Amino acid sequence: MREIIVVSDLGEFGLIARIVARLATAGASPAVVLGPGDDAAVVRAADGRVAVTTDVLVDGVHFRRDWSTGYDVGRRAAAANLADIAAMGAHPTALVVGLATPGDLPVDWVDGLADGFRDEATHAGATVVGGDVVSSPTLVVSVTALGDLHGHRPVTRSGARPGDAVVVAGRLGFAAAGLALLHAGRPDAELADAHRRPAVPYAAALRLAVLGATSMIDVSDGLVADLGHLAQASGVGIELARDDLPLPAELVDAALDVGADPLSWVANGGDDHAFAATLPSDLALRAVAELADLGEPVPFAQVGRVVTGSGVVFVDGPAPAADGWDHFRP
Repeated sequence: MREIIVVSDLGEFGLIARIVARLATAGASPAVVLGPGDDAAVVRAADGRVAVTTDVLVDGVHFRRDWSTGYDVGRRAAAANLADIAAMGAHPTALVVGLATPGDLPVDWVDGLADGFRDEATHAGATVVGGDVVSSPTLVVSVTALGDLHGHRPVTRSGARPGDAVVVAGRLGFAAAGLALLHAGRPDAELADAHRRPAVPYAAALRLAVLGATSMIDVSDGLVADLGHLAQASGVGIELARDDLPLPAELVDAALDVGADPLSWVANGGDDHAFAATLPSDLALRAVAELADLGEPVPFAQVGRVVTGSGVVFVDGPAPAADGWDHFRP
């Protein structure tokens, strides 16, 4: 039987050296002047502005190690931050990662975590440029992502205007379906991986930004909840239609398996990191053609419109049950 090596066997600096070696296999992105190894990394900011976001994931709150490998957690943690950068219309350039870990955590798990960060960052065009490791009784992963606007204006939550179309690029409800399957004891179900490793269409967000999106948000808390944030920031109302929400057959099948409402997953499920945006109505059809040119197919739907008023309402029936994610809601 192979001996299990844990973090305390390597010590802080041995662990850092091991992580850096795994990250180095991806090479650095063009934006990185100086990567790990000095007191700070150096990243180019040719635009003169840097988009910055941060997120914290806690074991038992945001992930479970009996459900997710270290690789899964690395991909998911990186995606959560890189999607925020892309939602601003910025190109992801760099990640900085903080790891607080118990000493008895297997090193293999940390290897997977580093590999997951490396692979998701590479997929988004970014590089992990540094971080920190500390001892903690609870496993915590903290991530900061940076991005370059490439001379364009940032796409904020506050630019939606009455008359705009509301569109979504990316999958909705898949991560929620995966979570439901995991809770149902179906860890090997195909959709379970949608919770562990979201498929984020970074390029679609950047294409929508250049096309002229008036506002955009990454769907992490649920479509209705996140559109509510956007409506509040913009001082507008948003009308949605149940019949316009995309409902793929995979979600219907999974819902039948676990006795759930698939439309609730689509409307309220978080962590897919699709991109909800508003566009002038005459650009909505053009967006379909623009996204069709991307290397990989991206689900795309027009789901509603911006109106005068406030909040998010459904015009063709009651809102699907359940709320979006809020850390402090009982």
